[in-house]
Amino acid sequence: MRLFCFLRYSPCNSFCSLIGPLADMYRASVAPSFHAMPKPPKIPQSVLVVIHTPSLDVLLIERADIPGFWQSVTGSKDRLDEPLAETAIREVAEETGIVIGSALVPESALFDWQYSIEYEIYPQFLHRYGEGVIHNTEHWFSVQVPEQLEVTLAPREHTAFLWLPYEEAASRCFSSSNADAILQLPKRLRERSESRA
Repeated sequence: MRLFCFLRYSPCNSFCSLIGPLADMYRASVAPSFHAMPKPPKIPQSVLVVIHTPSLDVLLIERADIPGFWQSVTGSKDRLDEPLAETAIREVAEETGIVIGSALVPESALFDWQYSIEYEIYPQFLHRYGEGVIHNTEHWFSVQVPEQLEVTLAPREHTAFLWLPYEEAASRCFSSSNADAILQLPKRLRERSESRA
């Protein structure tokens, strides 16, 4: 028989093992409180990652909380000292299941544009940030994948995805800055290729 052991912090400043029925009682009465703990405020430093194929078909994903809000992968730093490239790699994996650094999509496929914008946070999202924070700085990246890959969405965040030619993808974006990033894609890739020549 397998026993599952949980730990409870006791008033005597020692951890006590809970096994069997006691563990069930603890899980039912105490553990749910952890889920009720408020999330820490979001860090107003984020990334936008345009995912594209060699022929410039671009991936868009639809937000779960706002139907019709199509966008590229976006996400905030998890911690202040998190490198932006690490944020981009993590967010792409979390939101699409695409693993940058795999044999299919090597880490060299990630392109840091060394470009950022500052924008005013939408009012409906202000509660996620610290008091008085109204602006976010967004850093732009792109990543090339070999073809239109099947995507594994995080259902609590996104509900659908599309691969579209880049100009059509830009026209579907809710955010004008996201559309601008997609429209800049051919120029950015050309400049990268020329710098490597």
